[in-house]
Amino acid sequence: MVFIILEFITKILMSNETAGNLKNLIVVGDRVLIKPKKISNKTKAGLYLPPGYQEKEEIQTGYVVKCGPGFPIPIPSEDTNESWKHTEDNVRYIPLQPKNGDLAIFLQKGAIEVLFNDEKYFIVHQHSILLLERDEELFS
Repeated sequence: MVFIILEFITKILMSNETAGNLKNLIVVGDRVLIKPKKISNKTKAGLYLPPGYQEKEEIQTGYVVKCGPGFPIPIPSEDTNESWKHTEDNVRYIPLQPKNGDLAIFLQKGAIEVLFNDEKYFIVHQHSILLLERDEELFS
């Protein structure tokens, strides 16, 4: 089931409508789009790691590319009995902590891997992010 969903998401992302432009992607809810950090296949001591070793780690690091709007807050309606009355759906959100450009350390188990323009990205829930490193100079 998960493989079918992942394959469906990958087909949508690889379609011609969104090809080449991350601006066309909309991250939904409390999710964050993260581009994984390039990791060397060599240890500090100089030993080479086998292919795929880093991908199996439980904890991954990467840079936040896009964030969703956050957690939706329902607006209490004043009168629900008046079906003729036009109501606007003004949804408010609790914003997410990550911002674009943050370095995120997240759990691999809660992430969904997606390929977009032959680059690997992860879609991660905010609760799967363990730590953020933010350079305040980027945001000022």
